[in-house]
Amino acid sequence: MRATMKHVAARAGVSIKTVSNVVNDSHRVALQTRLRVQAAIDELGFVPNATARSLRSGRSGLVALALPELDAPYFAELAQHVVEAARDRGWTVLVDATGGHAEQERVAASGIRPQLIDGLIFSPLALRAGDLPDAGTGPPTVLLGERVTDAAVDLVTVDNHAVAATAVEHLAGLGRRRIAAVGAQTTETGVTARLRLEGYRQGLVRAGLPCDEALVVQAASWHRPEGAAGARALLGAVGGIDAIVCFNDLLALGVLRALADAGVRVPDDVAVVGVDDVEDGRYSRPSLTTVALDKAQIARTAVELLAARLAGARDAPPRAVVAGHRLVVRESTAGPAGATLSP
Repeated sequence: MRATMKHVAARAGVSIKTVSNVVNDSHRVALQTRLRVQAAIDELGFVPNATARSLRSGRSGLVALALPELDAPYFAELAQHVVEAARDRGWTVLVDATGGHAEQERVAASGIRPQLIDGLIFSPLALRAGDLPDAGTGPPTVLLGERVTDAAVDLVTVDNHAVAATAVEHLAGLGRRRIAAVGAQTTETGVTARLRLEGYRQGLVRAGLPCDEALVVQAASWHRPEGAAGARALLGAVGGIDAIVCFNDLLALGVLRALADAGVRVPDDVAVVGVDDVEDGRYSRPSLTTVALDKAQIARTAVELLAARLAGARDAPPRAVVAGHRLVVRESTAGPAGATLSP
């Protein structure tokens, strides 16, 4: 038979109210009594009723994380950071993959299971600010990314112009003069791609290099096959490239494979830079130079902003926080002598 508070109280020789105070971490219990009750809980294997505790506190201790996809390493690593930051606050995270589909994102924006979760951390691709629930009707929400920047909710993003320009300026500093880009997108959901393309062009201008649109390759999605196809397109249609900026690391990994298949030496013939700093890039051959996004900071900041809203800052003006980034130089631009395996 499942142990109850009554059983624990009888074993510890205290009242049921005292057991309740211990379970709910009340400070009104003397240390020796608390230890006696905790010993009884452990002996009987008592498990508090989470539903009842939720009703008393008005909180479930559950938050939702909605991301476009989980099979992309960037989002998988970001999700892990969110889970760890939430765990430090005693929260459990429910993770949903929306696929970037509008209908699934609407479900996520409404709170997935609004009666179950306390708040939402959400990276939308298809929705606009007007598609989000009005304040007070949806769960407290923190947005990630660049798709929705004008909503009346907190936002954590990165400076995508600076991210792409950093990659270009690194290559230009190495003497590269024909720098291509892989990952451009013209779709409505391709906001991040457009920002990085603008940053790529800005980097070329600052380096005194021409913006040759023939060196810009579209990619319907940011996965390895599109990167490989982009590299083949550049090699087949444009002569004389000596560097490629890829708008994420998965594209860059595909580029590396296609260049190797074509007998192109990296970085001797063509240098390659990605964005994100996913773990796979540290172990590719050659290892991948990348502009690392601070995924831990993004996750930690999102959790902190959500916690502030849950603590009572519901009416405070929305905050927008720009997370950091840094260049990590590895073999795909510096060669083996200049590479470091960044942790």
